[in-house]
Amino acid sequence: MTNGAAYRAIGFFAAIGATTIRLFAAVGRITLFAWATVARALRPPYYPLSLLEQLLHIGWFSLPVVGMTAIFTGAALAQQIFVGSSRLSAESAVPAIVVIGIVRELGPVLVGLMVAGRVSSAMAAEIGTMRVTEQLDALVTLRTDPYRFLIAPRLMASVIALPLLVLIANVIGVFGGYLLAVYKLGFNAASYLDTSRQYLETDDLVMSMVKAAVFGFFIALMGCYHGFRSDGGAAGVGKATTNAVVSAFVLILLSNLLITIAAFG
Repeated sequence: MTNGAAYRAIGFFAAIGATTIRLFAAVGRITLFAWATVARALRPPYYPLSLLEQLLHIGWFSLPVVGMTAIFTGAALAQQIFVGSSRLSAESAVPAIVVIGIVRELGPVLVGLMVAGRVSSAMAAEIGTMRVTEQLDALVTLRTDPYRFLIAPRLMASVIALPLLVLIANVIGVFGGYLLAVYKLGFNAASYLDTSRQYLETDDLVMSMVKAAVFGFFIALMGCYHGFRSDGGAAGVGKATTNAVVSAFVLILLSNLLITIAAFG
């Protein structure tokens, strides 16, 4: 091996090592940030009004986009499953597959992604603006812990609101599939609902709620973390907003895979 080839090989492995070190360093910083937030959220003082405000912002104001996403996805899923199952003469399986697919996977994941795009970006922008304008330093000067006052209510509200949103989305999504199946595909309404109820199990609902709570934690954590660490003025806030949404998406998809394998593998 020539010296040039050796240097290129060393540079390649050095780049991989540097990337790995940065990845583990980022995971460590996020873990410490989450631990500090949870530890302080469990001790007074508490800020219930801030928690209620965040519940309203994360939960209630997200209902329109969650509802539209769920009903369109449920209808489209029913149509696609009907087309696929008709090739196997298994059209009667449409209600069961729709309800299982929405409750186990599509409901939690789509709600998580939609809320992450709306909420993580807003949290990162708000807290990032407070960071670059030194409002966070002002809170510390006034003996107010930013973790307790700003981050803990957002984290708790997201963990509470996401399961409720997913529960509503599951109902709307199944209803969307029902509407298309009954009024377009010719299914009997009573038979469709009875089949859906028969194949939906308690474990499916429990796993859907567990996924939603985990997704809610990651959504708020990424928004607050990137906003809290932003710097560099307006450009830094914009970068933090982008990073918050992308990292929330990645964590939602990764955790969904891990939870699904652990529960149904």
